[in-house]
Amino acid sequence: FFSVQALRKCKVLWRAASWGVCPLGLEAPEGGTRGRQARDQDYARRSKMAEAQAAQQPKRRTFRKFTFRGIDLAQLLDMKTDELVELFCARPRRKFQRGLKRKALALIKKLRKAKKEAPEGEKPEAVRTHLRNMIIVPEMIGSVIGVYNGKSFNQVEIRPEMIGHYLGEFSITYKPTAHGRPGIGSTNSSRFIPLK
Repeated sequence: FFSVQALRKCKVLWRAASWGVCPLGLEAPEGGTRGRQARDQDYARRSKMAEAQAAQQPKRRTFRKFTFRGIDLAQLLDMKTDELVELFCARPRRKFQRGLKRKALALIKKLRKAKKEAPEGEKPEAVRTHLRNMIIVPEMIGSVIGVYNGKSFNQVEIRPEMIGHYLGEFSITYKPTAHGRPGIGSTNSSRFIPLK
């Protein structure tokens, strides 16, 4: 085996050879290794070529196209209610087959009116409702609905991913608890915790 000094000497020789310099005063082999300066020039040339290619082709962001059960949004909006209902799960399908009640139809009418009155390129005014059991249909997309949670109206902006869900799913009725440390009296062992 080699000593540590011998290994260090080999390492120095190997590095020097890769830079094209020989510490022993001998010439570096022809065509084998190149000097640091040549390597830096090569790197600069490659980076300039990469920048030129990047400047020629502007990078496009590709957005995932929304589909509901394999049907894109434009086709969903053109569908008749009967065709759309066939795409839903059993519970929403049953609700639509039994017919929408007056309050649900009134909500849809208010949403249409709010969309029509909204300036171009802006969100429509929020429409408040207590109908947590209303199923979201493609016509509602882009609307802002204030859904009642028993205390206040939580504003929900309808997005394509929400189709087929209930309005109530997006307005939580309780405040989730953030559990801290257990207080005194929570367990028998807590009696022996010294008071500060």
